[in-house]
Amino acid sequence: MESLMEKLLERCMELSDGEEFVFSDGRMDSSIMLIGEAPGENEVKLKRPFVGKAGKNLDEFISMLGIERDDMYITNAVKIRPHKLSLKTGKRINRSPSKAEVDKFRELVLEEIKLITPKIIVTLGNTPLKQLLQRDVRIGDVHGMLMYVEVGDKTYMLFPLYHPASIIYNRDLRQVYIDDLSRLREVIHGLGI
Repeated sequence: MESLMEKLLERCMELSDGEEFVFSDGRMDSSIMLIGEAPGENEVKLKRPFVGKAGKNLDEFISMLGIERDDMYITNAVKIRPHKLSLKTGKRINRSPSKAEVDKFRELVLEEIKLITPKIIVTLGNTPLKQLLQRDVRIGDVHGMLMYVEVGDKTYMLFPLYHPASIIYNRDLRQVYIDDLSRLREVIHGLGI
């Protein structure tokens, strides 16, 4: 398993075209796989997904599930930081990944899923949801619903959640998120996780 992960890491380096990247974090034998959008500035600095403000929200939400972050496998749909230059400061600021960036990393994410073989995949936001389902779907229409996705010759449970950063920008989503986490907790416990 370690050598397969090393091959995926090498593939990630190739796809990153010399840009700094963030691969994944967590246990390779995990029953729960979280897929976020893409790393931000803090994630690139620390080489770990979800360590900024959204990471603090994620940690709080994970604790509501009654599990530890270290018991999960966490990755992103896009492994490099999508950015643009701020007209005001001239510094890099985050942006949503382009379709080309999402498509570029899709096969790598599918290979991660095949290697980890989780009991359930939790997508965080629109980007990983669209990447896996390969169709135009909005998180606002399907959040908190149990779905299924085919990867290779296996069908996986899929549970879409809003991205933890969405709570930072829209405090009204907090209760929706908590309700969705309550449903996710029931599913996880039903799976014996």
